[in-house]
Amino acid sequence: MAQTKGRGDGLVAENRQARRDYAVEETLEAGIMLLGSEVKSLREGRANIAESYASLEEGELWLINCDIPIYTAANRFNHAPKRKRKLLVKARERAKLAQATDRKGRTIVPLKLYFNERGIAKLLIGIATGRRAPDKRAVEKKRDWDREKARLLRDR
Repeated sequence: MAQTKGRGDGLVAENRQARRDYAVEETLEAGIMLLGSEVKSLREGRANIAESYASLEEGELWLINCDIPIYTAANRFNHAPKRKRKLLVKARERAKLAQATDRKGRTIVPLKLYFNERGIAKLLIGIATGRRAPDKRAVEKKRDWDREKARLLRDR
């Protein structure tokens, strides 16, 4: 089983800010087309999906602004760190994503980049709506209260 450096579960990058900035309604696992040097870099646990997003362009789903640093041992066969990468989803799922993003305020947000049990790089994407600042505060307040409530019930 292929594992990444430092983690046993295969997780390479996680967009923790996305759950705060967006209300994720539905998630979907997508494959990602990578070059060899990109896979090597991911296996070292080096990637950043915090500022990236997915977009439907010309009937295809693309991951834009994902930063996978260059793999130094690849020399001249290296990749561009922030290039567009094609996401692999079934046609029915792609149509569903297109329909969801046509609605007001919805976007496709990458949540996690990881290797599955077979050692294949996958991206967990979510269909989400953006949150405003008051909504973010309300969600944090509710989360804190739920934590406190669980703590009080546990101590009883």
